[in-house]
Amino acid sequence: MCRNGENMKTIGYLLFALVYNLCRPFPIKKKKVLCIMTHDDGEASNVSLVVKELKKQSNQYTFSYITKTETQAVKGFLSLKRLFSFFFQKPYHIATAEYIMLDNIFLPFAYIRRKKQTKVIQLWHGTGTIKKFGQDVNIGKLKSLENRANQNITHLIANSLDMKKLYAGAFGVSEERIYAIGLPKTDELLQRIKCSKGQVINTDKEYIYKKYGIPIDKKLILYAPTFRDSEIKNPKVAGQLQELLQELPSDYCIGLRLHPHIAKAFNEKELDDKVYQLSFESDLNTILMATDLLITDYSSIIFDYCLTERPMIFYAYDLSEFSDQGRGFYMDYVSYVPGPVIYQGKELAEIIRDSAFDLKQIKAFKQTNYLYMDGEATKRLLRIFTY
Repeated sequence: MCRNGENMKTIGYLLFALVYNLCRPFPIKKKKVLCIMTHDDGEASNVSLVVKELKKQSNQYTFSYITKTETQAVKGFLSLKRLFSFFFQKPYHIATAEYIMLDNIFLPFAYIRRKKQTKVIQLWHGTGTIKKFGQDVNIGKLKSLENRANQNITHLIANSLDMKKLYAGAFGVSEERIYAIGLPKTDELLQRIKCSKGQVINTDKEYIYKKYGIPIDKKLILYAPTFRDSEIKNPKVAGQLQELLQELPSDYCIGLRLHPHIAKAFNEKELDDKVYQLSFESDLNTILMATDLLITDYSSIIFDYCLTERPMIFYAYDLSEFSDQGRGFYMDYVSYVPGPVIYQGKELAEIIRDSAFDLKQIKAFKQTNYLYMDGEATKRLLRIFTY
């Protein structure tokens, strides 16, 4: 069954490439932008925010899209119309676009060669990373396909010089193609942080509390565990939640933010009345602004949350297993993360009670992982469209 699935994918990639090559003689259309949003097609995504700014700049830009919803429909053979569009219209858009923006690896690129005049801008979907990914962890055919696909990238956007070096290995591209200019969604979060300092009421917090029925007298902890390949069909997060809840102070509640694959398989009936399901809230920045404390393990969410300069706790209950048998880390985990590391949920209450947080550590982490914090990453990115 697995072999048949791989064969079908290969046939799909080859069909896509065939149509692309048939369309290759068509001329590139000036100011045509193809947006490949297979990770996040929401309004607050990096790609969406750039589209919004381009539309403000000029009405001459035209846009076409490949979205997460579309690719899911293609994978599931859910719509003949979507199948036709994907295999016969999207290759044409690639062949005729002056700019292509994407937020994920797009494997059909492994079988095609971009036109010299086309700029392919990889915005990625993470602001940084602790755990290894891409060429540093994948093996076999997937590693080969990703590497070939990534050779089409002309501009890979990062936040810092450290991440620039790391991304070169993870994507298999030269550092000359990596630009540490910052990401659009960071601009948006920085603007909210700036505005909130002059507010009596945190409007994001007010929105989240009202929408999800969170008592106003409770402080909100966001629990955002990282994606684990082994838990797609059998999520174990309920057990970790119960541990965290055992001695949770009465004035706290927990908001749960799971990877989409895990969230779909998670049984919400298992949720305690102190836990609120925030996994399907479209705008992550809204949740981050509403949160008083973050609990995570190895998730890249810490690179966004550190901008708020609020406390973080690292619940690394399977650290040895994840390090030895999972993806592993680029840095020494315990010394790198900007907050206390706990291995059992019952340790949470003690950390909160003693306020055992070093906010200077969080500020230092922020300074290391952001070359710019001026809120003008989008402006720098738009220069790619004008030279």
